[in-house]
Amino acid sequence: MDIYKFALQMEVDGRHFYLDLAEKTNNKGLKNILTMMADSEAKHYNVILDMQKEDKTEFSADTEVLTKVKNVFMKMKEEKDLDIDVSQAEFYKKALEVETDSEKFYLERADEEKYPHRKEIFLRLAKEERNHCVLLENLVRFVSQPADWLENPEWYHLDEED
Repeated sequence: MDIYKFALQMEVDGRHFYLDLAEKTNNKGLKNILTMMADSEAKHYNVILDMQKEDKTEFSADTEVLTKVKNVFMKMKEEKDLDIDVSQAEFYKKALEVETDSEKFYLERADEEKYPHRKEIFLRLAKEERNHCVLLENLVRFVSQPADWLENPEWYHLDEED
């Protein structure tokens, strides 16, 4: 199996999935979050493409994505923007499974990689996929009970993992 081809397709599929979900929601905040996630997948695609070309890829993690998402949730809370389609919870659960598999894939690639530079990139990609998992876990809880979730102080810890 060509790991780069597989990873590229995985990121393309993820981007299309998030853009499709963004189209299906009427909630501006969720649409914004899903678009950010699609953009992140596009960034991953470009990093993998550079790796495939043997370029000395520079990859900086999306260190602010969870902070940006937290700000979106804060705005939704302030505006009481709770127009949420609960049926989308299943889509978010599916996305969570995909992101979990992506994280595992990148961790396995990192373990197999002999070049330190590439190993580090795979580890960073895995970390970003882990952050996507955290975000999706919170989205599942949010769409299931939007008012309760926004009022629960536990979601305020939605920050970057170190």
